[in-house]
Amino acid sequence: MKTPEPDHTNDPGKPDSARQLVLGLLFGVVFGFLLQKSGVARYEVLMGQFLLTDFTVIKVMLTAIIVGMLGIFSLRALGLVELHVKPTHYAANIVGGLLFGVGLGVLGCCPGTGVVALGQGSYDAIAGIVGLLAGSYLYAETSGYLGSTIKKIGNRGRIMLPDLLGMRLAAFLAVFVPLLVLGLFAIAQLAP
Repeated sequence: MKTPEPDHTNDPGKPDSARQLVLGLLFGVVFGFLLQKSGVARYEVLMGQFLLTDFTVIKVMLTAIIVGMLGIFSLRALGLVELHVKPTHYAANIVGGLLFGVGLGVLGCCPGTGVVALGQGSYDAIAGIVGLLAGSYLYAETSGYLGSTIKKIGNRGRIMLPDLLGMRLAAFLAVFVPLLVLGLFAIAQLAP
């Protein structure tokens, strides 16, 4: 009698199935469409957020965080998804955040909005996409070295904000979701 093969559907090293790739493409197109329709791929809107004259980006981000938080933790509670929390490395997160921020400030868009900007005819986004590809390649080539150096500084493991705050997940959601909703409404009222 032959033993059944082990199920490796959640194995991060396993190539994605065609279904996963099609779903990823579909959700990516929908996400890009919504980004474009919200206006956050326009240079003026992104720079307006930095200058505190246009709060469209923060409204979109808060909405995405609220919907995403409720959605993913609801799906997790139903056993439909499994979270794959990335380890927290303070030094690497700070350096990566600074690089991301400088790129966003210089280019006027982030990777997601850069692709959307290119799709709507903003050809200056090509520089950002080329930079994204070059940076990804450089990171892949140096990841071994970075793993043995900067990633060891401030390694906290796989933690989430509720863990950091010492709160149970249900209590965290009960406190933070209403706070985020209130913040969203306040921004919508104060900066329409």
